[in-house]
Amino acid sequence: MMSTSGKKIKKPRSRARKVAGFLHLWLGLASGIVVLILGVTGCLYVFQKEISDLVYHDQLYVKPPANPVTLSVSHLKEIAQKELNSPNVNVTTYTDPEKAWEFLYYKAGDQDALTFFGSVDAYKSAFINPYTGQVTGIIDYEENFFVIVKYLHWSLLLNTKYGQPIVAYSTLIFVVMLITGMIMWWPKNLKRNNFNKSFKIKWSAKFKRLNYDLHNVPGFYAMLITLVLALTGMVWGMSWFQSFVYVVAAQSTAAPQQNLLSSDSTAVAVNKPLDIAFATARTHFKDAKRIGLFYPEGSKSALISAYGYRGKEDYWDMDILQFDQFTGTLLARENFADKNNGEKLISMNYDIHVGVVLGLTGKILAFIGSFIAASLPVTGFMIWLGRKKKKQVKPATLLVVSAV
Repeated sequence: MMSTSGKKIKKPRSRARKVAGFLHLWLGLASGIVVLILGVTGCLYVFQKEISDLVYHDQLYVKPPANPVTLSVSHLKEIAQKELNSPNVNVTTYTDPEKAWEFLYYKAGDQDALTFFGSVDAYKSAFINPYTGQVTGIIDYEENFFVIVKYLHWSLLLNTKYGQPIVAYSTLIFVVMLITGMIMWWPKNLKRNNFNKSFKIKWSAKFKRLNYDLHNVPGFYAMLITLVLALTGMVWGMSWFQSFVYVVAAQSTAAPQQNLLSSDSTAVAVNKPLDIAFATARTHFKDAKRIGLFYPEGSKSALISAYGYRGKEDYWDMDILQFDQFTGTLLARENFADKNNGEKLISMNYDIHVGVVLGLTGKILAFIGSFIAASLPVTGFMIWLGRKKKKQVKPATLLVVSAV
């Protein structure tokens, strides 16, 4: 629209854009620092396995003998218990003959402690050569860089019950910001000039314009990725949202069936039931890359659980076997393929969140999405700071003009 003097008259913003702008600004200022932390830690954590494999190569890998026959899992477990000075450990075995087996000991600390460190009493693993019984190394996860990064991402290094709600609701705010940002970004028309402003970064522009483009353009291209990362993050921190996701995916409000099996404490115990359970798991999980064994501690009704993971590092594509802890008798099998869509989606949530579900491509996408998410609070704050300074300068400028 042109004025009588020939100058363009700027159209007033619509009510939707005004509301979106208000929410985008103040919600961004309220949650920006948390979003920045989540984005940076997300970037750092994506390739933690590849980096850990290099840093801890001597602990995680062994040289298999010409005839690779492993020692019994119960014997290796006893070695780990002595090494870790623990009454019980959980076991992860690998079909890769060059991988050391992991024996994890976790003990909860003060559940009312403020920080993650106070809520954990012990969290460490012994890695053992399955052919010789030699301990290749011990990793204390409370001091491990990537575990600290993970819990900074999970709960800001606070106790989960304190920190995770902060993370979850900051992520919900971030989702609102993505939506309001899209409303503000959306071009009024797709003429060439508007198209270039909305979809391209003007690298030759001055800092203010360049920063504006770096906030808007990458934010648009990465919106789908960042939205997936945000929504999967909310699943853990909000029980109501997890229930919503389950109901939508399952198309049913009926809760999943619970396994009510228990070990028979009156049965005659056999020698080394864990070895029996592991041997059975190996025959049932022929396509598994790793098998996790979780042994009960202190409960006479608890079961030995064996998890068969088909992937090298993902957790979603797995089946579960349940055994009597006294006899090693197989009691039940739970297959991933038999779960309803709600159960499957919730099971896949972690692997979607870190990108593993799509392999290396998914990890790269998760890294890019996390990096852009981390940049948005920074570039957004600089936009706000520039506008604030402009408003402060404007009255003085008008005063000079009127004096002349």
